[in-house]
Amino acid sequence: MDFDLRFYQVAAIIVSFLAFGTAFWLYKWVASQPSSNKRIAEVGKLIRNGANTFLAKEYKTLARFCAVAAIVIFLFLPVPIWNSNITDNLTMAIAYLVGTVFSAIAGKVGISIATIANMKSAEAATKGIKPSFMSGYRGGAVMGMAVVGSSLLGVTLVLLVTNNETALLGFSFGASSLALFAKAGGGIFTKTADISADLVGKVELGIPEDDPRNPAVIADNVGDNVGDVAGMGADLFDSNVASMAAALVMATALDKASNGTMNAAMVFCYAAIGLLASIIGVFTANMKEGGSPTRALNTNTYVTTVIYAGLTALATWAFNFEWRIWLASAIGLAVGVVIGLASDYFTDDTKKPVHMVAKACESGPAFTILSGISYGLMSTLPSMIGIGVSALAAYKVCEPLGEGYPLFGISMAAVGMLSIVGMIISNDAYGPIVDNARGLVEMGNLGEKALEITDSLDSAGNTVKAVTKGFAIGAAGLTVISLLGAFISEVNTAAVETGVVEEGVKYLTGFDIINPSVFFGLLVGAAIPAVFSAMLMLGVDRNAQRMVTEIHRQFNEIAGLKEGKEGVTPEYEKCIEIATTGAIKELIPAGLVAILSTLVVGFIGGVTAIGGFITGNIVSGLLFALFMSNSGGLWDNTKKYIESGHNGGKNSDAHKAGVVGDTVGDPFKDTAGPSINTQITVVSLVASLTATLFLAFSLF
Repeated sequence: MDFDLRFYQVAAIIVSFLAFGTAFWLYKWVASQPSSNKRIAEVGKLIRNGANTFLAKEYKTLARFCAVAAIVIFLFLPVPIWNSNITDNLTMAIAYLVGTVFSAIAGKVGISIATIANMKSAEAATKGIKPSFMSGYRGGAVMGMAVVGSSLLGVTLVLLVTNNETALLGFSFGASSLALFAKAGGGIFTKTADISADLVGKVELGIPEDDPRNPAVIADNVGDNVGDVAGMGADLFDSNVASMAAALVMATALDKASNGTMNAAMVFCYAAIGLLASIIGVFTANMKEGGSPTRALNTNTYVTTVIYAGLTALATWAFNFEWRIWLASAIGLAVGVVIGLASDYFTDDTKKPVHMVAKACESGPAFTILSGISYGLMSTLPSMIGIGVSALAAYKVCEPLGEGYPLFGISMAAVGMLSIVGMIISNDAYGPIVDNARGLVEMGNLGEKALEITDSLDSAGNTVKAVTKGFAIGAAGLTVISLLGAFISEVNTAAVETGVVEEGVKYLTGFDIINPSVFFGLLVGAAIPAVFSAMLMLGVDRNAQRMVTEIHRQFNEIAGLKEGKEGVTPEYEKCIEIATTGAIKELIPAGLVAILSTLVVGFIGGVTAIGGFITGNIVSGLLFALFMSNSGGLWDNTKKYIESGHNGGKNSDAHKAGVVGDTVGDPFKDTAGPSINTQITVVSLVASLTATLFLAFSLF
């Protein structure tokens, strides 16, 4: 069957609205679950108000930044306004702003459902593990459906309205830049509160994790929503948009050369099928009473993977697509599962690494840190090999198709890896929802049985979160390799247009690392993820120190608080205010370092230096992101493994060492680690969008 591109775009829009319908049905289902506990309603309201207050302040700050960025884009991109058609620059600026709005909505949708689902999951735990799991999971699935539906709809509409693939890069940059700051800000907020609550509550006073006496406990629960839900929603929205944008930029270039639309049609078709597979997967999600929540979540991912592989194979046959490109997409998907399994091995509390770190905790926190870092570093190898193999295999599989197809194959491997992103987000958002539910169970005094259930759901959430982060990081790696190809394409087009080379001559074909400009860029690019991570974690460190001081003040000055006298409550809002103010103050500088360093390297060394810069940034960024994500997940589950009665159990010396490990791992896995994959995407997009400027103006 032969259809024009418009057919596939309309199909993508229909599937997007089907996802919105699914999200609405799931939202109503979660909201209709019973909840009658007054204490849980009261605490739930505090969490919801705190999350919405933070999000409003963060978005207000980011709106100012985005407005300035839009003006700069209008003046200089794709080329300076005095040398261009004003419509092109205006289109780019509007596409950028639309990308930021879509990304912001992704975060807001996540907050809206998560702050309802946490209460429903908490109360359902009194009835058993299955109803509690279903409330948490379906709450996460609302976000999964809404985020992926909006990313597919956004990309399709931008291309339909503008018919300009460079505007698509502007839309992607809008999504990525907002995601970068939202993830950084949310990550700083959540880990400020988490570390402060743990260090004073568990280590100093020996009180339970979510004890209502702790002034930071509400801020901690708010943080789960603004960091792990809103931040991760914006992050995965950005990854999905970036992978589609990179693929469509290359597909459009290939289609122009062949006077067809088949390659762009494949991108829309596969992305729509991925969302459809996730919708089917969400409705097949279930677990038996007494079953394993980790197994239920992972089985769901595998079922969705098989559905996607089958439906895309059927579409490839039915629409006469190129089988080699289908194979590249399937390779990406398979490697995504492998990366997930590697993360699972190093973070699951039923596996050897967690048991070995728990044993090390008996000897003190120094050994907790040493062993956790060692296993975290070790965990990077299978994932890095997986990303490398998938890029190499996709390249080689598509090489016989002709020039341009090998890099398009890599971009389709990224599309394949992120094809089931609806399921990935559902699993990821489930984690903070059940984490909140666990806190609500403790604060609502719903009993030991409900606490055990939410503990097991929370542990599964941590394990699966490590798997989903592996997916996101792996896909970011393949996407930015594709964006490197898009950068070369943009430079070659600009070189012809500006008369640097003649028509038909390629200014860039690759990057020679012996070239001093390339090597200069490579070294600077490799250093940026380290500096970026350090700035975010120092932000957490400074903020947490302020909050620890406030917690001490309240315990010392509020009579009866430490003893838990009836009617005595802490000043929760003071801790929420500290976390909010500190996060908003710290979130802009780290993001600006990544963006400005790209511009500085480009204006010093030109397009060759930028090629090295992007390459160094990709390799270093992937390594840091995987190491931090897996180390943090490992320490978190080690603490929970000890709390479940192993290696001395709660309040033992091993437990205190485990808590110290977890506080180190918190900013690793929830602040710096997941922000890095957004950072490497932003850097690659900035480079592609400013390629013409670097070609025209550079020191060397």
